[in-house]
Amino acid sequence: MNLVIKTALAVFFVSIGFGSASSFAQDASCSCATPYQGSVSPIGSIHSAIGDVMVSQTTGYGAAKVGSTLDFGSRVVVGAKGAASVLVGGCSLEVSANSSLDVSRLGNNICLKLVGSEQTAAIQPSGGGAGFGPPEAIFTGALLTSGVLAATQDDDNGVSR
Repeated sequence: MNLVIKTALAVFFVSIGFGSASSFAQDASCSCATPYQGSVSPIGSIHSAIGDVMVSQTTGYGAAKVGSTLDFGSRVVVGAKGAASVLVGGCSLEVSANSSLDVSRLGNNICLKLVGSEQTAAIQPSGGGAGFGPPEAIFTGALLTSGVLAATQDDDNGVSR
């Protein structure tokens, strides 16, 4: 088979392998987005916290209290017997029981993403974390590429003639 066709097939299958890895990047669907005002820190706070509410801090998770600060990368986790509300820029969101709120930066905006209990269970694997992530996608792409190259190799062996 022509070297150009082999190379094109290899590039195609490698790009498929790497393409699937990008699907694990942060989901851009924000529950609320507000413009980022530059070097403002902290960017928000807990307005109310009732019951089982935790917030990520530099030392790990701690009990959320009114006035607890939020910054990029913060996560507010509300247990079965809890509720919270947060204020970040122009966004005010209620975080209900068995859900969480992630604070991230998306371009020039602050993105608040509310994740409900059914989604929280789906995206946080328990145990060994047997999910399909970027390392597996890269390995799969390399494996597919090797298979295509091996199947299309033409070494002019006279045995098959």
